Amino acid sequence: MTSEEPNPVETLAYVVNARVALVTLTRPERLNALTPELHARLQAAVARAARDPDVGALVLTGAGRGFCSGGDMNGGRRGDHEPRPTLEQRADELVHHGETAKLLHAMPKPTIAMVNGPAAGAGLALALACDIRIGSTEAVLKTAYANVALSGDLGISWFLTRLVGPSRAKELLFLGDRIAPEQALQMGLLNRVESPDTLYAVTMALAQRLANGPAVALRYMKRHVNLASDESLDAVIEAEAYGMARCGRTQDIKEAALAFREKRPPNFTGS
Repeated sequence: MTSEEPNPVETLAYVVNARVALVTLTRPERLNALTPELHARLQAAVARAARDPDVGALVLTGAGRGFCSGGDMNGGRRGDHEPRPTLEQRADELVHHGETAKLLHAMPKPTIAMVNGPAAGAGLALALACDIRIGSTEAVLKTAYANVALSGDLGISWFLTRLVGPSRAKELLFLGDRIAPEQALQMGLLNRVESPDTLYAVTMALAQRLANGPAVALRYMKRHVNLASDESLDAVIEAEAYGMARCGRTQDIKEAALAFREKRPPNFTGS
């Protein structure tokens, strides 16, 4: 089953096929740079996928040759006669934008960033917020904030620190140097690197595998790994115990046992 949402402004495409929501930023002429309007559409699309019972996994990507080059330094400017927001108002706006990264990180479904090209600044933060990142050999990662005298948003310092450690995270943020795909793979910023010709097929095959997996178990796995970054071992063991007990009451675990006896792949329903 495929569903598509028409978008009159055509800055974002949302397509569901085979239980995978493919969310594509469609401003290729600007390397999919984020304006406030595009960011609002992206946040709504991620929230929609999180709620939709017909979606089992989400893939985020960009149209054309870029993933997302970060915030649009031109597209987000206010008019000459618009009042400049106070420091508190601007901080509140950025906290609201950060909800998109929080959704990608915490939504109870697997999220995959298909990094087809440059991912910089806020674009890199969105990729890091996803559970898995598959990059093209033409992808270039860059924190980029220092280049424009900004300190970083969308949780990039949180994600970087947990992926590469505090010392390397500071180096990446301070210098803003380009990170080639193989280097990003070695650091753990990318999970896999594929050629441009195979990137889409490999990413969607993985997404469909996850989308049709044991949804309850995957939800708890994601929650437990996220907890492991922040909580004590005791707290994680308690959460894992509840999750295992809950999974033990699902139809999926019965199907897994039956499929094992019948020597066939299980047909999970997420129930």
